[in-house]
Amino acid sequence: MNSLFHYIFAPGMFQSSEVVHALLIGVVVAVISGVIGVFVVVRGQSFVGHVLTDIGAAGASGSFLVGINAWYGFISFGVLAGVGVELLGDRARNRDIATGIILSFAMGLGALFLYFDAHFTSNANAPMLVLFGSIFVIDPGVVPVVIITGLVSLLVLLLIYRPLLLCSVNPEIAQTRGISVRIVSILFMILLVIAVEDGSIIIGSLLSTALIIGPSATAIRLTQRIGVASLLSAAIGAFATCLGIVLAYDSYLWPPAHRGWPVSFFVAFLILLFYLLSRFWPSQQAKGSLSVHKGVA
Repeated sequence: MNSLFHYIFAPGMFQSSEVVHALLIGVVVAVISGVIGVFVVVRGQSFVGHVLTDIGAAGASGSFLVGINAWYGFISFGVLAGVGVELLGDRARNRDIATGIILSFAMGLGALFLYFDAHFTSNANAPMLVLFGSIFVIDPGVVPVVIITGLVSLLVLLLIYRPLLLCSVNPEIAQTRGISVRIVSILFMILLVIAVEDGSIIIGSLLSTALIIGPSATAIRLTQRIGVASLLSAAIGAFATCLGIVLAYDSYLWPPAHRGWPVSFFVAFLILLFYLLSRFWPSQQAKGSLSVHKGVA
């Protein structure tokens, strides 16, 4: 048993501040992503979540250019884009158009920033860090900021849980009850931005939506109750993230030595594996939609 423990947890793993920081950030981000992800599925905003990662990547590329931490670029561009989408698109069709316009501009801007990073700065690894994450090399000064913003986001989500659920299921009824659907939607978009862009720190902008969509899709296949699905999604995401970090650290000892595999691969693979395993579970979707009305009655 002791040898098995040392085989799974490489010597010195938990003495490494980088690993401890990675686990702390990973759990916080995975939990908020898992809960947010269920609402993303209910609201049909999976595409918007993916778009926010691409727009955040442009901001992160700009951060490398001016010499600040990539997290600030991810968050600032993501918030501007998310609020812009909500303000420009008052209907589903208009929202898609607004999203496409903002995305095309942001991707062009990101390409320009990456070009400048490669030719006029010493950040040769900027594209890799933006696209595939950098959780083991994150600035220790940013760690408490990411954790605090994640916890505050989770608290805000709990405070608006019931009106958000009603707005997601039936915005017309929400308006008749005096709930400002626009304000709730903007608040949710900001929470989604924080979850998505924090996920970009862990597994990169290309794969951060895996933490949003994968665990929630798995949880929804296992239960009809939205509250239970939220908790289960958070647990799946946290487990996949922690195990992915452990495996990535262990991979430094695999041949060829000192060439560890990326965290993003392990996390994305584990999330996919959990979803595929859930396919063997009797689908709850066949029995009816998520039981959301009980939470807003």
